[in-house]
Amino acid sequence: MTQRKRSRKAWRKWSRLISEQARNGKRVAAFCRERHLCASHFYWWKKRLRENTATRFVEVQVAESPANVPGDSRIEIRLQNGRSLMVGQGFDPEHVRGLLAVMEAAG
Repeated sequence: MTQRKRSRKAWRKWSRLISEQARNGKRVAAFCRERHLCASHFYWWKKRLRENTATRFVEVQVAESPANVPGDSRIEIRLQNGRSLMVGQGFDPEHVRGLLAVMEAAG
């Protein structure tokens, strides 16, 4: 396996784990203990993922969709690599950041 593939795999793994911990609301120490993870690695990856997604600016364009359904409050996020992500009302911003990091790293 090449270094690049290992790196993408690590980004996906840690993004998934960090999103999972944020969703279930457990303390990091307990979450890491249950999954036999090193808490310092968890915090390091969390910081790295946050820095990676927080420093990017993305152009946002608001447009009417022909299939727009009244009451549908979904948002579509289109990435430069051609992929897109749909999020609904009440989405968890931390979870979306993690998903975006995975989608951009896989590009």
